[in-house]
Amino acid sequence: MAFETLSDKLQGALRGISKKGRLTEADVDMMLREVRLALLEADVNIRIIKEFIADIKEQAIGDKVMKSLTPSQQVVKIVNKELTKLMGTDAVGINFATAGPTVLMMVGLQGAGKTTQTGKLSNFLRKAEKKNPLLVACDVYRPAAVDQLKTLGKQLDIPVFEKGVSESPVTIAREGLAFATEHGHDLVIIDTAGRLHIDETLMDELAQVKQAVNPNEILLVVDAMTGQDAVNVADTFHKQLDLTGVILTKLDGDTRGGAALSIRKMTDVPIKFIGLGEKLDALEIFHPERMASRILGMGDVMSLIERAADSMDEEEDMKMAEKMMSGAFDFNDFLKQMKMMKRMGGLGAIMKMLPGVGGNVPEVDPKQLARTEAIVYSMTEKERKEPSVINQSRKNRIAQGAGVKVNDVNALTKQFTGMKKMMKQFAGMDEKKMERMAAQMQRGGAGGMMPQGMPGGNRAARRGKGKGKGRGGFKF
Repeated sequence: MAFETLSDKLQGALRGISKKGRLTEADVDMMLREVRLALLEADVNIRIIKEFIADIKEQAIGDKVMKSLTPSQQVVKIVNKELTKLMGTDAVGINFATAGPTVLMMVGLQGAGKTTQTGKLSNFLRKAEKKNPLLVACDVYRPAAVDQLKTLGKQLDIPVFEKGVSESPVTIAREGLAFATEHGHDLVIIDTAGRLHIDETLMDELAQVKQAVNPNEILLVVDAMTGQDAVNVADTFHKQLDLTGVILTKLDGDTRGGAALSIRKMTDVPIKFIGLGEKLDALEIFHPERMASRILGMGDVMSLIERAADSMDEEEDMKMAEKMMSGAFDFNDFLKQMKMMKRMGGLGAIMKMLPGVGGNVPEVDPKQLARTEAIVYSMTEKERKEPSVINQSRKNRIAQGAGVKVNDVNALTKQFTGMKKMMKQFAGMDEKKMERMAAQMQRGGAGGMMPQGMPGGNRAARRGKGKGKGRGGFKF
């Protein structure tokens, strides 16, 4: 998750007051001291921290909170609201042209991931907005920058307009826009040159490109890991070019988070997108309220639903649900579910978006999931469709083919059978019974009903038995 250390510390600060039935001003002050330290360590601008803390304190020590039946919950709501406000309150989309191609100009320093984000953004807008994009290679200085953009275009099946490195960026941008208009492209994304640091020559050239193509958007790509430096870069570019938005990259790591919490307040430029990984579909619209909820461990169900919708085929999903509830779910279906979870960012990423889970997610080693997949792939088509035919001799062959122990195969088939029984039980239940069973599963009652590598699929490991291993030898 984005800036995990900041998230853990803010959650810890709020956890300290959550156990109190009544709050005093001293309790609030102690909590705010911890919040202040967490923000300082995250490299948030000191002026922003002072205003943020003052705003929270003013609301938190008011009669409405102090005399409420749940004062700690009210304080958490206040922190969530102020955190959201700090990052901009509402998501801000792309300003599309009403006539002719929409032109997006990508700017930034070298190393921020500008060319990669150009490819990601074209892919995102093609899918989400049904656009027909053209990429324009105007970075004629960085070695192999044009080739990198051409490679991305080829991977995404998106055309790239380029004229090598001999023409000026201004000429390439102008001719690229003319080409787009002539060939029916309604979206043009211009990848401009970066520098190792801001200089006058860079800014003059970018100003000339801006004048030549009159872009609808000028988007600054900044590395979130640079903290306060990212804010300084955004401020300088904005003064020179009048930025319309920011794309924050590398938010999937344990970043300091200062950039995400400071840029909007310091520059009044909205963060429009965030990069959350290396894959070419790892780009999301920045929703301040969702990010605030993630930081405070309150989950992000809306983003999870959207991610699931992008990864699923509705008709296929309905068929899968019917199969699961009828007990006809087989190992082929299990493989499909595992692939879908990978497309959604993996099990850990999914669980962290659930309310109340936050950072309390057990580590799921990708190698464990790969071993589980290997077991299924070592089965014949008949064995996958009819797990009941898997006898001892078949288990020996499957284990040998997957490079695992027979105990691993035994554990997986047993847990898979338990899961099928559980699904059939769900199908015959009313709503209240479902809720009771779900609560039992959360307390660990599902035990071995989930396949290994899935939540609940290794009860012994989760209880700390067997040195972190379940009976099948899979760490969880």
